[in-house]
Amino acid sequence: MNDAKTPSMTSRERVLAALALQPVDRTPLCNPTSVATVELMDLVEAPFPTANRDAEMMARLAATGYTELGFDTIMPVFSIIQESAALGCKMQWEQKDNWPTVRMSEPIWKEPDDIRIPNDFLTHPDMACVLDAIRILKREYGDEVAIVGKTMGPWTLGYHVFGVEPFLLMSLDDPEKTKLCLDRMKEITVLYGIAQMEAGADALTLPDHATGDLVSGTYYERYLLELHKEMVARIPIPLILHICGRTVDRMDFIAETGMAAFHYDSKNKPDESMEICRDRIALVGNLNNPETLFSKGPEEVRAEVLANLEAGVPLIGPECAIPLQTPLENLLEIQATVKEWHATRH
Repeated sequence: MNDAKTPSMTSRERVLAALALQPVDRTPLCNPTSVATVELMDLVEAPFPTANRDAEMMARLAATGYTELGFDTIMPVFSIIQESAALGCKMQWEQKDNWPTVRMSEPIWKEPDDIRIPNDFLTHPDMACVLDAIRILKREYGDEVAIVGKTMGPWTLGYHVFGVEPFLLMSLDDPEKTKLCLDRMKEITVLYGIAQMEAGADALTLPDHATGDLVSGTYYERYLLELHKEMVARIPIPLILHICGRTVDRMDFIAETGMAAFHYDSKNKPDESMEICRDRIALVGNLNNPETLFSKGPEEVRAEVLANLEAGVPLIGPECAIPLQTPLENLLEIQATVKEWHATRH
């Protein structure tokens, strides 16, 4: 909700108000995943893969989303691999122009009884890196900008530790076994989420990749609806659920979870998504990454930003982690369009 009479806000105030569906002075720019690019890595001398494993570099690169691009959030977790690395998954760390990945073809667990959280889980170097980066950012920007952490949901973890195909086959063939695995893996999500909150995160992205092309809305209701409600109850800061793909078939369920926001994909139109979610859960998104931000120009970026603004989407940002070669001019257009729209409207 945008209100011309709302006093000027800091970025942190603006984001937290929008996540609570309260009035804001202007629509905030929110990065729930990653806006790191190779250009920004070069600018602050914080390249991948080191920026994923060194807290100082991670914080320095993450801060560019605010200092260089004008976002109202800083998100220091560029990938989705920290928990999996700490659990013992095999990693592919890649180079400067690509994200680190989990070798999901080499799963580490097969049965529910295999699931265990190592005693050194939170102190594992890849976990501690994120916690330390959040502390650094909180010291430097804490009252000024919203610091957003990231804790992976149990469905995503299932892909990483069991392998995508074995986990999806389990969900088809043995629902009770799948539910038991998810129930045990949710403790990983909660543990890391609370640790990031205690380190200083103002909100958390919770990616749980029950994506539209792999999992139906019925499966979301069956396996994740109650788990996500429980996470809201147990992690007492705003949670931003992230699921890729066409997800209008589960948005009604997602709006029931108590999550503060849903980070939605460009495969869903702003108008239709707002029609489902309005006044129940904030939407964040949904600027297209591979076609618009990466391949097109500022004019096309502007059109997508305006579509979200006109639909009343509470927080504007890319649909997911942007391609690392995304031109900065396209990212800068997001801020320019939002500010111009509010200036002309009010």
